Amino acid sequence: MADQALVVIDLQNDFCPGGALAVTGGDEIVPLVNDMIRHADHVVLTQDWHPAGHSSFASSHPGAQPFSVIEMPYGQQTLWPDHCIQGSLGSDFHSGLAWTKAELVIRKGFRPAIDSYSAFFENDHATPTGLGGYLRERGIDTITLVGLATDFCVGFSALDAVSQGFKTTVRLDACRGIDLNGSLDAMLQRMRDAGVTLEDQLSD
Repeated sequence: MADQALVVIDLQNDFCPGGALAVTGGDEIVPLVNDMIRHADHVVLTQDWHPAGHSSFASSHPGAQPFSVIEMPYGQQTLWPDHCIQGSLGSDFHSGLAWTKAELVIRKGFRPAIDSYSAFFENDHATPTGLGGYLRERGIDTITLVGLATDFCVGFSALDAVSQGFKTTVRLDACRGIDLNGSLDAMLQRMRDAGVTLEDQLSD
């Protein structure tokens, strides 16, 4: 187990019911994630961490509506409601999350001009967060991903993890998705095609 890590993606207030970008049932996974944390040798958390006025916010683009898509220099970008603003209550980890065991917290989305879904790269797929190097230096080659949301930050993290050579599992029962215009099924297929192991112990 020493070469394995649990990576908990964005289990923050704004992504849970009552938050600015709430994922349906987002808080339901907290007890299961906590149980997985207790049994993990290594735990990494990611934290969406946007400055006010971030370029991925619909409010930064006059006339734009949340969940619409625009072209950015790095490609298509979904515009979101303002969320996870640095230092806000919404950016805090869910109060029930047993986060103290985490050995590393990766903050992402802090560059004003580019969004970051993946725990490994910004949305230009070129600017690294440093997580890949950290895991390799620690001798970790196998990761399990849980958290929010399945079809965005969890999914893109899984795809990048595989591309970086990590053996990668997503525990679907410890994730919840947004499912924007079929995005959940599309991401599940992308992960399968990429070689990500998808596990759902609730349905096993």
